[in-house]
Amino acid sequence: MRLRPAFTMLELIFVIVIMGIIGKFGVEFLAQAYRNFISSTINNTLQANSANAVEFIASRLQYRIKDSIIARTGETTTFTPLADASGETFVVLEWVSSDIDNFRATTTPNWSGIIDLDAGNANLLVSPATNTTDINSTIFALSHGNSGVNDAALYFIGSNQDIDGYGWNGTALADQNGSVMHPIKQGTNANEFVPRNGATNATNSFTGVNVYEYYQLTWTANAVVMENYNAGTKMGDLVFYYDYQPWNGEMFYTAGQNIKKFTIMENVSTFQAMAIGSIVKIQLCTKSDLMIEETYSLCKEKTIF
Repeated sequence: MRLRPAFTMLELIFVIVIMGIIGKFGVEFLAQAYRNFISSTINNTLQANSANAVEFIASRLQYRIKDSIIARTGETTTFTPLADASGETFVVLEWVSSDIDNFRATTTPNWSGIIDLDAGNANLLVSPATNTTDINSTIFALSHGNSGVNDAALYFIGSNQDIDGYGWNGTALADQNGSVMHPIKQGTNANEFVPRNGATNATNSFTGVNVYEYYQLTWTANAVVMENYNAGTKMGDLVFYYDYQPWNGEMFYTAGQNIKKFTIMENVSTFQAMAIGSIVKIQLCTKSDLMIEETYSLCKEKTIF
């Protein structure tokens, strides 16, 4: 009986070469599939997070008092109207928000937005179909017990639009004259607004003030701030502030006032806003450096009327 080898040396070399080629392409295929999976995951995450962040900010800006919007370069009393703000040094977007929660209420609005010009006087204003008791309860709940209707202010639609009249410089509005925001508190009756000093809360007067028939009620300003910016990674956190009253002398960074804040989004590379007339456009850019030797980034933007 003659024995023959299963493979000749040439056949063995051929098999090894073929297996090596298959193995090489198999590993490359798996590596590429893994990279595609990582890229897809990063893209989906950034797309979802950035879209949610932009929608959140836009939904708040939708109910802004349109002429109140400003920008800052940081925790400073210096401010610039958004229409005049340009460049990358502005990291704070700030505005006064109309109290949409009380205006919507449950079945009927808690404040009507109308002043009866014949029923009031310099010491109080009468707003038909307004219930300051219900307003106070809603604000108390939304602020977790930190604010109420006696911290609120009125904005008369059609009145003076001076950007210095909102209290953005950190000084409380002690005088109703010359102010855009008018600090108020509850009157004896539920439909009454009494003027007050924003610094002391003492009653003052609407004497000399042009009172308009239509108003908006507000109890808080809002701020979107870029924080914890890392110059190395060029990323930071976008943080939302609320439950503070500039007309009472408060700033978004005022200590000891129980001002609320939460992070809207992490790993934000840039956040910019611009205003053309009463229209605001925001842009948010985010990125991820999870992929080796590669950076994945995208931007979302939205226009708010």
